[in-house]
Amino acid sequence: MSRLQHHADGADAAPAVFAAVDIGASSGRVMLGRITLQGGVQLETVHRFPNGVVEIDGGLRWNFDALFAEVLEGLRTAATVAAGQGETVAGIGIDTWAVDYGLVDASGNLAAQPFSYRDGRSSDAVEPVHRTLDPERLYATTGLQFLQFNTIYQLATEEGLDGVQALLIPDLIAFLLTGARRTEATNASTTGLFDAVAGEWATEFFTALGLPDGLFPPLIQPGEAYGTLLPAIAGRLGLPSATPVVAVGSHDTASAVAAVPAAADDDGGFAYISSGTWSLVGLELKHPVLTAASREANFTNERGVDGTIRYLRNMGGLWLLSECQRTWAAEGFRPELSTLLAAAAALPGGGPQINADDPSFIAPDNMPERIRAAVRSAGGVLTDDPAAITRCIMDSLAAGYARTLADAERLADRSVDVVHVVGGGSQNALLCQLTANATRRPVIAGPVEATALGNVLVQARAAGAVAGGLADLRAIVAAGSSLTRYEPADLPVTTSRK
Repeated sequence: MSRLQHHADGADAAPAVFAAVDIGASSGRVMLGRITLQGGVQLETVHRFPNGVVEIDGGLRWNFDALFAEVLEGLRTAATVAAGQGETVAGIGIDTWAVDYGLVDASGNLAAQPFSYRDGRSSDAVEPVHRTLDPERLYATTGLQFLQFNTIYQLATEEGLDGVQALLIPDLIAFLLTGARRTEATNASTTGLFDAVAGEWATEFFTALGLPDGLFPPLIQPGEAYGTLLPAIAGRLGLPSATPVVAVGSHDTASAVAAVPAAADDDGGFAYISSGTWSLVGLELKHPVLTAASREANFTNERGVDGTIRYLRNMGGLWLLSECQRTWAAEGFRPELSTLLAAAAALPGGGPQINADDPSFIAPDNMPERIRAAVRSAGGVLTDDPAAITRCIMDSLAAGYARTLADAERLADRSVDVVHVVGGGSQNALLCQLTANATRRPVIAGPVEATALGNVLVQARAAGAVAGGLADLRAIVAAGSSLTRYEPADLPVTTSRK
């Protein structure tokens, strides 16, 4: 089957484009994606906006009202840009971070601004949940990595859940656009309340924890439509009310992994690192790994597009560096990131490292001092030189990636030949080279916009603009992306390939 298809009435219809709403923990954007005749995807950013946790009502929350206003502004701009080029917005897809949710009553009102996973409220709920549901039983059903902010622990802190529904953040946005209440499956798999084998809600866990039936809406799979735009929303956006809002891999990592430009003959023999605020490091499998050894290694089994399993560990990421930059900026030190990384690269290897996954790094605070304190507690010494702290972060992340991938290969009985780094971290040449050195594997870096590409391609496939399985979607990404290959240090350092 050809990867590109044309509608029967394509000669008369306006060219179709797809709007991708892609929101991370620190920023968001709305992009237009066009399927080109050359077999690639052309992306155009039409709106960017900041995001971040704020102190509201005594907790760290998301200012969701402001966030949704930015989404509407972005979609309005997307409609204007598309119309100006004689195009039609054929669909809207939404991806965000995982685990967080808003509580919506029967009238569709949001009870409060949603809590952020960076708030510490759920840490005290872990022990009570584990008294009710043994961790071994939890893992044998959900296959989910233990993280203190998983949805299951957040919900255990809530009171008065009768009469409301929990909508994960992308589903909440889709609800406000369409009026339809659904839970997209890749994100549902991050809640701790999802059966990794059956692909359904683990209803016995809701009962055991006293959570109401129907707390989450029914599941929807990537490629299915939530519905079409509410008339009032369509009018505000300047789009037809028939415009569909399509479920994509709404957990941003699911969309990113769908766009990993792995060759079809890799047949799963690749690893991926979705590198951004967090690092999602793992393999793509056909079946979950629910063994005791996998639980002890704290690996997660999350759903991917087309029913795949994202077998990974959620690790610390470039949040460490961005928080350092925020602290340094407040002190008057504002170097360009490229300058900072070049200075770090000039330092010798073998310096101090930290455990980038330590919970002490989750909340925003003085990150440089926390990193130095972690080094001191391990008996090391780290100066307050920003270049040295940056090198410590890069070395620590690369070493953590190598350990995680070695564990993943062992636990899944899978051999990895190449490591794909996608997302913002793929632009970080120092991190990519250190990762190649640490893993002793070639690293292929790019695309930066993997999440948006995965979002657009799932929409395009649902609309019939492209066809095929994940291998076909990935071939489209590879055909249209400039990728950089990093070899381990004792081999030629970098080459580029199209």
